[in-house]
Amino acid sequence: MRHLIDPTDLTKEELNEIIDLALDIIANREKYSEVCKGKKLATLFYEPSTRTRLSFTAAMMELGGNVLGFADAKSSSVSKGETVADTVQVISCFADIIAMRHHEEGAALVAAMNSRIPVINAGDGSHSHPTQTLTDLLTIKREIGRFDNITIGFCGDLKFGRTVHSLIKALSRYEGVKVVLIAPEQLRLPDYMKHEVCDLNGIDYKEVETMEEVMPELDVLYMTRVQKERFFDEDEFERVKDSFILDPEKLKTARPHMRILHPLPRVNEITVEVDSDPRAAYFRQVENGKFVRMALMLRLLEWAKADNSKPDLVPADAIRGQHVCSNRRCISNIENGVEAIFRPSAEKDGAYRCLYCESRPK
Repeated sequence: MRHLIDPTDLTKEELNEIIDLALDIIANREKYSEVCKGKKLATLFYEPSTRTRLSFTAAMMELGGNVLGFADAKSSSVSKGETVADTVQVISCFADIIAMRHHEEGAALVAAMNSRIPVINAGDGSHSHPTQTLTDLLTIKREIGRFDNITIGFCGDLKFGRTVHSLIKALSRYEGVKVVLIAPEQLRLPDYMKHEVCDLNGIDYKEVETMEEVMPELDVLYMTRVQKERFFDEDEFERVKDSFILDPEKLKTARPHMRILHPLPRVNEITVEVDSDPRAAYFRQVENGKFVRMALMLRLLEWAKADNSKPDLVPADAIRGQHVCSNRRCISNIENGVEAIFRPSAEKDGAYRCLYCESRPK
């Protein structure tokens, strides 16, 4: 049995296989309309979601399956204090596959550790969002035609943006990828992402302060919201905010084939005037999310049918109970019964990172 908690849970070959399957689903919708007949997807959404939850629901329905679950944790036994581990063990009795979104970082991994059915991470705090990554990859494939040898600019909140972190991890598998990081100083990509993902995988990256200075270089511009609440100084936010709003004027130097992606929802970081530009792919991106989730669920169900044994999700060189995670949003600091587990850092510097959220120990 396999789970999808992080984009790196899939090999490059498996990523390509899922993308190719999604393309076949797009071309042959009727062929897949009954392949999940009798199967049930449980959507466990502990925090609000529109696109992701409805995308999973639509995906399973188009495959001929059924959907159960909750869209608000207040309507579940979570409101009575039930843990993620207990909830997932219960849901494993009712469904064939789980899609879970949670505000606590590492919650999806805890779910997978306690589940008898495949678990898909539909977003855990600011940590990871692998199905959005699959959506982004399918969109890049359909719009640009390749993953190798592209230059992609990430603009906005790169510090807390789980979609940014996940996509950079996935693209690190491909050749000739160049990453441009466009963000205010307060919201720059975390150092561990730059060192453990970009440096160790040989990704060429640079940090800049405005999108205008790099616009002519980009094949893809990935927009995210600059969040006012992340700034301690409101005057500083007012000073930088307009630098990260995409409008037709800023697109004048962009390449004709360049595509604009956004995980949505947007607030004001892309003006509505951009929507009519053929390079704006963010609404096409939404529909791609349904198709790629169809492909992912098909593959996970097939793999579970072939081998339903529970995988060991803790590395052999991990250490238990010796440290406390420094991230207060980590599930190991919030839920009773979740043991703190740390793995050696990918930098091989003798340090450790939390297995759930990748933070350093205190």
